[in-house]
Amino acid sequence: MKKVLLITVCFMFLIVNIGNAAIKKHQIKKHSVIKNAKNISWGYSGAGSPENWGKLDKSFSICSEGKNQSPVNLTAFVKTAIKNIYFNYNTYAAEILNNGHAIEVNYSNGSTITVDKTTFELKKIIFHAPSENTVEGRSYPMEAQLIHSDKHGNIAIIAVLLTEGSENEFIKTLWTQLPKKSGEKNSLAERLNVNNMLPMDRHYFRFSGSLTTPPCTEGVRWFIFKNAITISKEQIKTFTDVMHDNNRPVQQINGRVILR
Repeated sequence: MKKVLLITVCFMFLIVNIGNAAIKKHQIKKHSVIKNAKNISWGYSGAGSPENWGKLDKSFSICSEGKNQSPVNLTAFVKTAIKNIYFNYNTYAAEILNNGHAIEVNYSNGSTITVDKTTFELKKIIFHAPSENTVEGRSYPMEAQLIHSDKHGNIAIIAVLLTEGSENEFIKTLWTQLPKKSGEKNSLAERLNVNNMLPMDRHYFRFSGSLTTPPCTEGVRWFIFKNAITISKEQIKTFTDVMHDNNRPVQQINGRVILR
């Protein structure tokens, strides 16, 4: 009887230890997955290219599952009374950064737009080549996206299309400080007001979309100027020599209305 009891106790002890080891192994594996999820590698080619963004992590799932994704091909317009955008850009660019995916220009607080009775503060300008949005199938050499946010975190993006032509003075000044390596940033000593990069005619197309990079958050107000500004062939090459192509392909409209 004592021998049977001893065998039973030993067997139970063995089962408990095996179970604890399995739980510990699972916890280590789970922690590893969480840690890796914080350093998700994405880009514009290879395994991390746009068509795979939604598979890279659950937090990116809307990139493939969303129905209001950006960029889009602007076509089949609906003509309507477009609201005015009130521009109050009175601060200057603080720094230019190579974030590994794009060149971004960060702005000091205080520059805003007001539309839909809401004020959005300019946070940064992000450059893409070629353009992400297209107009009736036409792509442009570059696109500048002015990223704004209101006090609740809602996002509004004003996009400026850049076409090849005469040299752009605003870009000329920026490119003298263009960071060549990922993670590199340079302070901008010269005062650069973004008003100098906007077209004189500020009529625009409008639609509801998303961020064009992961996590592809939707609910973004998009305003795209109808009139492009010029940038020289050399200025385009200066950018693409550093960043290469960094545009997401156009996404399905899915019944959305493009206002003009």
